[in-house]
Amino acid sequence: MFQTKITEMLGIEYPIVGGTMMWITEAEFTAAISNAGGLGVLASAIYQSREEFAEAVDRLLELTDKPFAINLNLFPMMRPIDNNDYLDVLLEKGVKIVETSGHSAPQDLCARFKEAGLTWIHKCVSVRYALKVQDMGADIVTVVGYENGGATGKLDIGTLVLVPRVVESLKVPVIGGGGISDGRGLAAVLALGGQGVIVGTRLLATREAPIHENLKQALVQASELDTMLIMRSIGATHRVWANTAAKKCAELEANQADLPELLKTVGGEKAKMMYDQGDLDVGVISCGEGIGLVNDIPTVKELFDRIMAEAKGIVKGLAA
Repeated sequence: MFQTKITEMLGIEYPIVGGTMMWITEAEFTAAISNAGGLGVLASAIYQSREEFAEAVDRLLELTDKPFAINLNLFPMMRPIDNNDYLDVLLEKGVKIVETSGHSAPQDLCARFKEAGLTWIHKCVSVRYALKVQDMGADIVTVVGYENGGATGKLDIGTLVLVPRVVESLKVPVIGGGGISDGRGLAAVLALGGQGVIVGTRLLATREAPIHENLKQALVQASELDTMLIMRSIGATHRVWANTAAKKCAELEANQADLPELLKTVGGEKAKMMYDQGDLDVGVISCGEGIGLVNDIPTVKELFDRIMAEAKGIVKGLAA
């Protein structure tokens, strides 16, 4: 019932892609997502050098024989990365699927994707950007609505409108996201014309997620009202869990703080401290409004099986 163009093109069991999350989707968690029937996506930006990244890909290849992708981060970063170096590793290791997210992919990088025969997925937040990357040769486009955790873009278009607008505008398959936490969300995105879903926030509350148990429990207790937007003042809007650090960032923005000042509160090293040590107020974590639908901490496999069973039941019920 749920074999789609996405499952066929990517060789996966379920039309579910795991969202790329900094410091979280490392090799072990990526493998867990792929082994559960979805597409795990390794966040290359976690790794400080080409050598560290190569070791992570080797580890991933040891942990799964299922398809996975590598994300190449195109957002501006404090520590610039030469994605051509990381692409070299990706090709050397025989990885077949690449995901890009952020600013428009450089033409030379895209040319290398096509020359190598990679399946290229690009993630964006509007019809205009989706059309551009389709013209550049993207095989699949992922779009995420305003409800999503992490980067929301500038247009504030919700998933219910964004997904069908992109589907009707493109020739390539579309993956939809933003607030997808259960089988109802999957069924809805498929009804809107998407060929699969991307899930990020919901995966934070799984047993395999490499974040502290304190944080998992706090997220399970959170509602759809417990997220907020930060960093809009510098043109990098992110939806995050509304904890002390996020509120401090909003206060700094109201006082016209610049990027270096904001990074003292929202920098990646602070987030990693929260993930590792369980101090819930030391950093920020990307979190979508779908957190309000999260009530337990299953394994990734249990979660994906449940999503698929629920979606199947919904579709059968509608047909009846």
